[in-house]
Amino acid sequence: MADSRVALLGIIVEEPEAAARVNGLLHEYGDYIIGRMGIPYREKKMNIISIFLDAPQAVISALSGKLGMIPGVSSKCLYAEKA
Repeated sequence: MADSRVALLGIIVEEPEAAARVNGLLHEYGDYIIGRMGIPYREKKMNIISIFLDAPQAVISALSGKLGMIPGVSSKCLYAEKA
């Protein structure tokens, strides 16, 4: 993949009704996802999701931005130094 970056996208879902929108976006960007791990944190009534991506910078930023615009959802990226 030309100009791709490896990134870890952390997502916290605090509103249960946001889960469907989050999963829809992740499905939309599925071609770029290397792996995914989700942990329900029942005591705090939230879900914590880690997404591992290999994608162009613009794609990663677009996904993170779209996720962050969903009410009750927070997301942040961590990028590998090497491609």
